[in-house]
Amino acid sequence: MALLLEKRSPSELGYSLVAEWAPHEQSWIAWPCRRDLWRARLDRGRAATAVLARCLARYEPVVMLANSEDAVDASIACGEGIEVLPVALDDSWVRDTGPVFLSNGRGIAGLDMPFNGWGGKYQPYADDSKLAAVILERLSMTAFEAPFVLECGALCGDGEGTLLVTEQCALNRNRNPGATIESMTSDLCRYLGVTAVIWLEGGSPQDETEGHIDNVARFVAPGRVLALDPETADDSARPVLIENLCRLRDSTDASARTIEVDLIPVPRPRRVEGRLLTQSYLNFCFVNGAVLVPLFDDPADDTALAAFGRCFPNRIIEAVPAVDLAYGGGALHCATLDQPTVPG
Repeated sequence: MALLLEKRSPSELGYSLVAEWAPHEQSWIAWPCRRDLWRARLDRGRAATAVLARCLARYEPVVMLANSEDAVDASIACGEGIEVLPVALDDSWVRDTGPVFLSNGRGIAGLDMPFNGWGGKYQPYADDSKLAAVILERLSMTAFEAPFVLECGALCGDGEGTLLVTEQCALNRNRNPGATIESMTSDLCRYLGVTAVIWLEGGSPQDETEGHIDNVARFVAPGRVLALDPETADDSARPVLIENLCRLRDSTDASARTIEVDLIPVPRPRRVEGRLLTQSYLNFCFVNGAVLVPLFDDPADDTALAAFGRCFPNRIIEAVPAVDLAYGGGALHCATLDQPTVPG
C-alpha cells in the first residue's frame, strides 16, 4: 500500500506525541550493520542486540529490522517469537531513524523527520533516511513530514502537551541552520501537538548525538522528570548538567505544574579500545508492565536500579547489560522504538 501522506500538520488534525509509558502495540529494533562503527566488536554488538530483543519480547511483540543479507543470522540469534523484517539499513539506531508516533485519541499516525546521519557524522545514511516512511507504509498509517531535521532520541514528551528538548541538538547548525528557540518551538508545537516546550542546555561533551534528551532528562510521568545528577558527573559535564537542573526546576509544564525532579547518577567515564563511551542510565526504555534499565558494570549500577525501583513501584525493573551497545553509540532507548496501541 502506498504511503498515506497528510499535507496538514498533526496539530491541525488533533494529533499529539504519545507518552512512552502508554500501552505498546509492539516495539521495533534493528540489527547492527555499520562495520566502520562497530569495527571488531560488531559480533558483540549483535549479541547484545539479540539479548535486548529477547528481553523486549517477554513483554510485547517485537519486530527486528535487518538488511536482507543479515536476516537469517538475526533470526537465529533472536530465536522464535521475534519477527525479522528484511529492509535496507545503514545503521541500527531505530529510535532516531524510525517515525515519531502520534495519537489523536482515535488512531495512530507517524511523523517522518528528515534524518541526516546525526549532523552528517556518518555516511551513508540514504537508507536510514527512508526508514520512517518504510515503517509507516508497512503499517498503513497516515504520515506527516516535518520541516526540520531531528531524531526521536532528541525528544521526550509527557503525553499531556509538554516536550523536553535541548538547544545543543535541536538548534545545532548541522541539523537546523538558522533555527531559533522561537522558530523551533513553533515547529515542534505544530508537528508534535504539544503546547509547552522546556528547553534544556545540552548533554555530555562526548555524546556524539549532541545532547539527545534520552541521555539527559526523561519524563516518567506528567510533572515528573528523571535527570542526571551533576554531583556525580566529571568536570567537563557538570556545568551543563547544573544548568539543565536549574531550568527544569524553574519550568512549568503545559498544565502549569512545577516539575518534580529525581536525580540519577552518572556512570564513571569508560574507554573501550580507545573509544570514550557515552553511558547514561536515562537511556532506559518502557515496555508493557516493565522498565528496562541499562547497566554499565559500574559502581553506580545498584544506585540507579534502586532509584528506578522507587520511581516505578508498579512495574518490573529489569536490568540489561549495555556496555557493548554503548560502544556503538547508544543504549536501550536508542536501540528500540515503541509503537503505541491504537486507542480504544
